[in-house]
Amino acid sequence: MATFSKSSFDSVIYATFRPTYPRSLYNVIFQYHERNKDARWDRAVDLGCGTGQATVELTPFKRVTGVDLSSKMIEVAQSTLKNKSTSTGQYEYVQASAESLPFLDSSVDLVISAQASHWFDWNKIWPELARVLRKNGSAAFWGYSKFRFTRYPSLTQQIDAYVEGIDPLNSVGPYWQQPGRSILDNHLLEVPEGNEVVPGAFSDFERVFFTGDHYPSLPSPRSVIMRKKMTWDDLLSYLNTWSVLHTFRQHNPTDWENPRGDVAVRFCKDLKEGVEREDGRAVEGHDEVDIEWPLAMIMVKRA
Repeated sequence: MATFSKSSFDSVIYATFRPTYPRSLYNVIFQYHERNKDARWDRAVDLGCGTGQATVELTPFKRVTGVDLSSKMIEVAQSTLKNKSTSTGQYEYVQASAESLPFLDSSVDLVISAQASHWFDWNKIWPELARVLRKNGSAAFWGYSKFRFTRYPSLTQQIDAYVEGIDPLNSVGPYWQQPGRSILDNHLLEVPEGNEVVPGAFSDFERVFFTGDHYPSLPSPRSVIMRKKMTWDDLLSYLNTWSVLHTFRQHNPTDWENPRGDVAVRFCKDLKEGVEREDGRAVEGHDEVDIEWPLAMIMVKRA
């Protein structure tokens, strides 16, 4: 994703205000990995690792490598690691492409990717996974789509209008890099199965949807597991981490002159006003609100 490499992109803000993944998600992955009695726990790799948020959660593995194409992201991840007094050499970060990995054949036990796989070229990723994964090694890729207010489903329409609308002045919809964003919002369904690209290389392909009642048409949706209580000020900071906002601002350099604030501020104000109408009281920036993210995951094993 090119935006993450630009000098204007603030990777520290990104690391601070992005939502984190619950331990229960990693437990699902680890349980899937250990289905095979001879599962190994030597080497794990996190593709598109960003600031290392998911990398450091792969605690059962002896050696964990985060891989990202952005030098800025790797810089922040390495800096965060150095500042941890408990750092034991278990983790490392390398700048590389997910489609061309710097690992030996059959040398990796688990590959993950958190909120990055929608950018991958799967015609190249699947052959790379077939090359680097050991027999019975596992892979898990997940991504979360548009956020939702747990207590205010009436605001869903406003969120959708901002995220995927067509108004070039009040919606970020026209500015997403495609097809990546569409793949994410469609719950990774466009990601082909590994054996469609490398016949016979993979087994136990699964799609898991932690989407609750938000997308009832998905097969066997499970309860939402990705939630966060945020202040309204933090929600605005989260909105400012979106890659698309940087693109929007490039196309609309005078947007900040709007008397109601820039596009993200206006959107946040509209949401607050919606909550105020429902609750019948004023909402302040320090007030908290419950946010949740529907999440889709793909899991697969090396045959």
